[in-house]
Amino acid sequence: MADVTVVGICGSLREESVTRVALERALEAADRSGANAELLDLREYDLPPFDPDRERDAAGDAEALAARLRSADAVILGSPMYHGSYASPLKTALDYCGFEEFEETTVGLLAVSGGAFPVTALEHLRSVCRSLNAWVIPHQAAVANSNSALEDGSFADPSLEDRIATLGRQAVQYAAIEPDPDSFESDQNVGAAGK
Repeated sequence: MADVTVVGICGSLREESVTRVALERALEAADRSGANAELLDLREYDLPPFDPDRERDAAGDAEALAARLRSADAVILGSPMYHGSYASPLKTALDYCGFEEFEETTVGLLAVSGGAFPVTALEHLRSVCRSLNAWVIPHQAAVANSNSALEDGSFADPSLEDRIATLGRQAVQYAAIEPDPDSFESDQNVGAAGK
């Protein structure tokens, strides 16, 4: 598994981000499973609002981010839930990508909410990934009530920490899985072609 690369993309720009902490735990588990694991922190990338008339290599760090994703065997997407969906920084990052970055790539999903479980954010991410012909891990991690989820930098609930670690382990385990056939949505997703 040493040649497996797992990258995590953090859709939160917040300094004290529970999403980032959760992604770090998932990536630590991937690392312990023998992968080369790396966090891609969107705070470090210049990603202007997506404009389909602008070439990706003329859009700040969009091409650099896409290249990092193309080189990954598995990707873990992490986002806080905002207004029932995932965060706009992650949406912008995904808009700069397409089939070349995600087709037949294993993707794990993680979402964080200040209140109830972030189910709709996970559903929206799953739909986007499926339309790009990614293979989305059935197991997903959800952190609810994020204001009380951490105690001294660790998750207060050991079963939640284990669920997050399982996501990281499965990203390694399924990095080379034979993907599902193309979906109906992927045939309709012409915007993702050639990004």
